[in-house]
Amino acid sequence: MYRIKTLNKISAVGTSRFGSGYVCGGDAEDPHGILVRSASMHEMEFPKSLLAIARAGAGVNNIPTDRCSENGIVVFNTPGANANAVKELVIAALFLTSRKIVPAMEWAKTLKGSGAEVGKLVEKGKSNFAGPEIRGKRLGVIGLGAIGILVANAANALGMEVYGYDPYLSVDAAWGLSRSVRHARTLDEIFANSDYLTIHVPLNPDTKNLIDSEAIQKMNDGVRVLNFARGGLVNTEAVLAGLKNGKISVYATDFPSDDLLGVDGVLAVPHLGASTPESEDNCARMAADELKDYLENGNIRNSVNMPSVSMPRDHSVRVCVLHRNIPNTISLLSGALAQTGINIENMQSKSRKDYAYAILDVTGEPDAKTMETLEQRSEIIKIRVIR
Repeated sequence: MYRIKTLNKISAVGTSRFGSGYVCGGDAEDPHGILVRSASMHEMEFPKSLLAIARAGAGVNNIPTDRCSENGIVVFNTPGANANAVKELVIAALFLTSRKIVPAMEWAKTLKGSGAEVGKLVEKGKSNFAGPEIRGKRLGVIGLGAIGILVANAANALGMEVYGYDPYLSVDAAWGLSRSVRHARTLDEIFANSDYLTIHVPLNPDTKNLIDSEAIQKMNDGVRVLNFARGGLVNTEAVLAGLKNGKISVYATDFPSDDLLGVDGVLAVPHLGASTPESEDNCARMAADELKDYLENGNIRNSVNMPSVSMPRDHSVRVCVLHRNIPNTISLLSGALAQTGINIENMQSKSRKDYAYAILDVTGEPDAKTMETLEQRSEIIKIRVIR
């Protein structure tokens, strides 16, 4: 019986994927897996039973991935599950930052009580809220993952001239990108060719403060900057300075801070990127399936801290090994199994930085004592035998 603990309200579309053989809920004790959305896990003590954590969303800033790796806990996310929801919000922001719709709505509210004069007042005041069309304007997209590609393609369909930058663009992702999207080779090229700029990269030490005062100075005057990815990607002080000197016309984000709220030129909304029922369902379904496949078959897909390794189940006994990425570990495993009369029928092994993962389908029953002895070695982090 597998136990799954939920740390947030998870869509039933996801939790219903766990059928017989599973206990799933917020009160599950000694869980084998955890489903989480936004709850912070940095101060959480992990039980020895815990094998995997699945984040129903893309970002994993709320999960201590390094500590998980050291404890042999696989961390999954759900890339692309909320991509359409975020894309729609970004497209909406393109219009909102252009046409001054929000200020116009707020102004219209002040006319309440003007009676028959409302029509005349609206006609007289509308010129204060004029704004440009997006058709024919240049959009720079930084990051061409699942969301960035959808944004680039949608903007292209709306008649924008789209430039995309992603030094790590995968072949699979490139197939989904419109041929009309121009490939920028550097960030400077993006900055120089953007009337609008939108960011779609993960937050990590390399991307923190990606948009700072130096970057803003390279942009066109009056640029409109959209950040619906992560707050730390944009330096708030630099944006405020850019708004003050006119370098930035509008800054739109769903990661508001106290410094940004109430500032002219800032369009700040709650973190609404994945706040659609469809997105929540997609993320929950994908996260649950990733957990199930790992717990039942040892397959790893969409992990942020371990390599992706998967094999069809052709044999009844499977040995799964998380280990450090050092030489001769696979030889150690195969030798230990051979000494107990176990034959390896099929195997997959991949590494990712300091860690590696191996799946071995075997004939025979691995000796429990041999497995315990192997797990005590410094090279080995965790061994599981799935039957």
